[in-house]
Amino acid sequence: MDRVDDLIRYRLASEVVLINQLSAYIIGSGGKRLRPQLVLLAAGACGLDGNTEAHPVTVAAIIEFIHTATLLHDDVVDASELRRGQDTANAVWGNEAAVLVGDFLYSRSFEMMVDVHSLEVMSILASTTNRIAEGEVMQLLNVREPGVSEAQYIEVIEAKTARLFQAATELGAVLAGQSMPIRSALASYGMHLGTAFQIADDVLDYQSDSGTMGKNIGDDLGEGKTTLPLIYAMRDGTDEQAQMISSVIREGGLQCLPDVLEVIRQTNALDKSMDRARESAEAAIATLSEVPESSHRDALERIARYSVERAY
Repeated sequence: MDRVDDLIRYRLASEVVLINQLSAYIIGSGGKRLRPQLVLLAAGACGLDGNTEAHPVTVAAIIEFIHTATLLHDDVVDASELRRGQDTANAVWGNEAAVLVGDFLYSRSFEMMVDVHSLEVMSILASTTNRIAEGEVMQLLNVREPGVSEAQYIEVIEAKTARLFQAATELGAVLAGQSMPIRSALASYGMHLGTAFQIADDVLDYQSDSGTMGKNIGDDLGEGKTTLPLIYAMRDGTDEQAQMISSVIREGGLQCLPDVLEVIRQTNALDKSMDRARESAEAAIATLSEVPESSHRDALERIARYSVERAY
């Protein structure tokens, strides 16, 4: 990961000062670096040493650049002002700069893909970035729409979040030249892990705080996002409670947040959502049975458990 961080800093460099400033601000603002870790761990589980092989480090950095670009664009679309406990880039520099630097990170990541000299790697990453964009558009279409079903919600998070997890773990196997069963197993692991991770994130939006989570409680509700806790609360609450939540989603704002939180509590919507997240985490762990035993595989299993046990 030290080599990944060094490469990230090196490839962020630009002759345009604002790009340097904004990129360094985002990359240096914390974050778990989970997706690049997954590349290295999956490659290691397949027998490829990230300490001596260049390509896993390069692909790990590419994955982080793509992830960071999506965050920049997300924050503009959502008009977010806080991420990871600090002001978002769009809040500091404006929407135009944030979008354009996100574009820079995307284009730089594709530049770096060429360095890997693998059409298969480029194909996976190209289809992944396309699917992420589709997920963003699907989520946009669902904003202020209380009728979003659980299946529609899962489709969005699989495209928007889990697909990049899937690419990270599948690419570790691809770089190692592994057989299709192991490659498929690691790809499936990434998809299940990403799904668990996003559901847990959506639960934390209703039970954490800005000091812990790095964003304000109820942000998703304020942005009109019908996430799984709200879907379950409307499903299991009274008609009156469901109508109230539906109206809040349509109208936006957080004036009714205490009332919504009370319905979520009464319907145990957070526990039910976490049960769904744990199902995905356990499914991720189950896929690892195809992967040979190693410390890297053990780490992948621990990450799956961490995804639904974390506080932020």
